[in-house]
Amino acid sequence: METPAGGLDDVDAVTRAVLTASRLLVAVSARSLAEVEERVTLAQFRMLVVLAGRGATKLVALAELLHVAPSTAMRMVDRLITAGLADRQPNPGNRRETLLQLTEEGRRTVEAVTARRRAEIAAIVQRLRPAQRWALVEALDAFNEVGGEPPVSEGGGEPHPLGWDMDPSVGREA
Repeated sequence: METPAGGLDDVDAVTRAVLTASRLLVAVSARSLAEVEERVTLAQFRMLVVLAGRGATKLVALAELLHVAPSTAMRMVDRLITAGLADRQPNPGNRRETLLQLTEEGRRTVEAVTARRRAEIAAIVQRLRPAQRWALVEALDAFNEVGGEPPVSEGGGEPHPLGWDMDPSVGREA
């Protein structure tokens, strides 16, 4: 495949550009968490985002989605409950099971952090020329598609954290 400049496609050049962009996006994400970092770690925020996208979820399913041991997930949940961001409820379909869910404060936290991240990304994107914006959309859509990442909704909410397995049958109660 040839590039617009007539040279051969360089996977290393693209990889370097994506790594650089990922550093920028990690920095944006870290800054978006700055206001809540005393209460929530990045890993705990990931859990909040999963709960925001999935609703009430069993601990084992949550651990699978986050790719952590159930004991690690339980410690994270305990900290989120202590912080008032999540709670446990008995599963109405099976009283022996407990479902984890966000509290209203947890939902507001996810929304506020996501809004800060979106605003900072928008400020960066606004500095691009319109043609660069469309080229970026096209390239990132293709990148996300081949990477298996579903798009963020039009309203800006995140369907789930980036890079996480989202098998809808895992842990979702009917």
